[in-house]
Amino acid sequence: MFIGLAVLVAGFITMTLDTADYGLGFLGITLGPILLVVGFVIEFFAIMAKPGGQISTPTETISVEAASTASVAPPVAAPTPAARPTYKR
Repeated sequence: MFIGLAVLVAGFITMTLDTADYGLGFLGITLGPILLVVGFVIEFFAIMAKPGGQISTPTETISVEAASTASVAPPVAAPTPAARPTYKR
């Protein structure tokens, strides 16, 4: 994550170092924005990546016999309607 922040800072500094009028040189128009995009992509992946770096896959499978002998929960009763208010308008 700190690498992405460093690339972002480098992109902003690169854009400010451009000596052309109104930042229209190579540094302000091309290199700086490219560094910013790369920095934001690095930050995105740093935020979205799982810690540890490995994708966990379940290795345990349920057999057909175990699934058929599993206990079944009793049915749930339907909810009762809410009581009407006792006051009159």
